[in-house]
Amino acid sequence: MARAWRLRSPEIESGSSQLPDAMAPDGELVVWDAAGRLAFERLQNRLVRRGAGAARAAEEWPAHFVAFDLLRLYGTDMTSWPYRRRRAALESVFTARRLSAP
Repeated sequence: MARAWRLRSPEIESGSSQLPDAMAPDGELVVWDAAGRLAFERLQNRLVRRGAGAARAAEEWPAHFVAFDLLRLYGTDMTSWPYRRRRAALESVFTARRLSAP
């Protein structure tokens, strides 16, 4: 699935380069409409596009990865950690790299 999203969501691929190599966040891919609501149908439409069509769709309906949990960081399996601790670690990575929500 990751390879498929690289082909259909170039903006997700470029955004992932801002994260540490050994990081495994958990989250959802989303597309928002002009009113700021989630547009699941646009996300589904992105799944069937490839190549130039995917690039056009990325410009028209950019996808975003909304991270809400952290499963692995720098080779450490964090799944046994309490959620609050994993979430704090996730927020720490975003703060250290000056990443923010779109």
